[in-house]
Amino acid sequence: MNNLLNIRTPAETEAAALKSDYGLESLGLTNLRKVYWNLPAEALVEEIVFRGEARISRLGPIVASTGRNTSRAATDKFIVKEATTEEHVWWGQYNRPFNPDKFDDLWGRLQGFLQGRDLFVQDCYVGADPAHRMPIRIIAEKAWHAFFARNMFLLPKTNEEYRRHVPDFTVVAVPSFQGLPGIDGTASNTFIALNFAQRLCVIGNTAYAGEVKKSVFTVLNYLLPLEGIMPMHCSANVGKDGDVAIFFGLSGTGKTTLSADPQRRLIGDDEHGWSDDGVFNFEGGCYAKVIHLSPTAEPQIYACTRMFGTILENVVFDPVTRLIDLDDETFTENTRASYPLEYIDNAVPEKMAGHPKNIVLLTCDASGVMPPIARLTPDQALYQFISGYTSKIAGTEVGVGKEPQITFSTCFGAPFMVHHPSFYADLLKRKIARYGVNCWLVNTGWSGGPYGIGKRISIGYTRALLNAVLSGKLDAVEYTADPIFGFQVPQTCDGVPADVLNPASSWPSQEAYMDKYRQLAFRFVDNFKKFESETSEEVKAAGPRV
Repeated sequence: MNNLLNIRTPAETEAAALKSDYGLESLGLTNLRKVYWNLPAEALVEEIVFRGEARISRLGPIVASTGRNTSRAATDKFIVKEATTEEHVWWGQYNRPFNPDKFDDLWGRLQGFLQGRDLFVQDCYVGADPAHRMPIRIIAEKAWHAFFARNMFLLPKTNEEYRRHVPDFTVVAVPSFQGLPGIDGTASNTFIALNFAQRLCVIGNTAYAGEVKKSVFTVLNYLLPLEGIMPMHCSANVGKDGDVAIFFGLSGTGKTTLSADPQRRLIGDDEHGWSDDGVFNFEGGCYAKVIHLSPTAEPQIYACTRMFGTILENVVFDPVTRLIDLDDETFTENTRASYPLEYIDNAVPEKMAGHPKNIVLLTCDASGVMPPIARLTPDQALYQFISGYTSKIAGTEVGVGKEPQITFSTCFGAPFMVHHPSFYADLLKRKIARYGVNCWLVNTGWSGGPYGIGKRISIGYTRALLNAVLSGKLDAVEYTADPIFGFQVPQTCDGVPADVLNPASSWPSQEAYMDKYRQLAFRFVDNFKKFESETSEEVKAAGPRV
């Protein structure tokens, strides 16, 4: 906020009460009007309302609009190419090289732009495991972004801890600042630029809060594998007997919904690490998609949309009654809720657990041909992991329309993977072998025909299948080999009709089904060609037979 009139704001008196000794001068941020350090949720809400950044809905959640950018700008992310990154980064579509001098110029312009303005700082950590925890700092132009950071990351416990906080990485988010492609070398006015040498990420011309979260995830995806820790775009939960399950998947495939199981305890909904001690959450909160959220199918997430401390992003609400409408897609289908993990009743307070017993790869098949569940060999699991087949759901990324788009997002999170996919696959292979993990492929997409003809698989059926997997009930049933991929498909499961388990039987024509399935298989083969040179023969052989 550019407070030219020097107007006193609600939290101005307490702005420096939790200030770190390691100030912003270390980044060259000087001549600022006021820096608001580590304000708690209540103070941030007062600032947010005072500044007109968001409104308060019924029962207390704030409703914020991100403006034009309602999803991630994947084509506007850059990594500075310098001596420390040149040989490690998988340069290409999602890791575009950025000139170090251009970054310095861009950062210099941003430093000048921020003079005389208010900034909000949240000092946090990522990584629930103390052995692998990293201190970070989020510097935000908007108070609601500071609130988002407070929801999503792990917080210091004491005033002294805040005072001594020194970040290993800093993210600066300034939505009102635009890049200039002709000067800065950005692809558009929007940019997300990471500089690992300077331990700095700068974000401009987008208020979509997910950019802050995913930038930190990208940092961890670069640093942790160098220490032998597997970073994962997955949710995770644990049963009463300590059996851990992890759910890989892109946005819209059901990671958050399926892991929020009332019969199991939630470790986290989106980002985790797998060390020699087990699985640990990177974050302290959840960032759930809430379009068409059901109070019966997703009761725990639905309840969070009625709690103070939740941020509702791009959700439509009535300014008179303050009631929200989770079915209204006026702004975007990518409506979101950010809330602390402890808002889920059965969340694991430590945000850590042991090694996985089951790995579930979630795909949203818009072709309507893949089975709702299949058991995989380790090599088949690695083939699917490297492929990362799914469909982009409307609104989750700039340029995605109403109809789902078939895509291959390697490691089920290509935009956030910095090393070559084979690097992550090798880490995963060793952990699967060492801990004897069962692997499954679950389709949360369509059945009985492609999008527009078939129907999306009921979440009730998916939950029944997962319950059977996690309880061991699917171990005792008969399986058949899939005609294209060769993985094992169960013939029966309590609570799931036979025509759902066997998608071919729900198509009006078997010939049309097989033709569509072969088309999909050829796309797998074509996509995998770019990974073949660094993939073992066993994994290559685990692909489709066409």
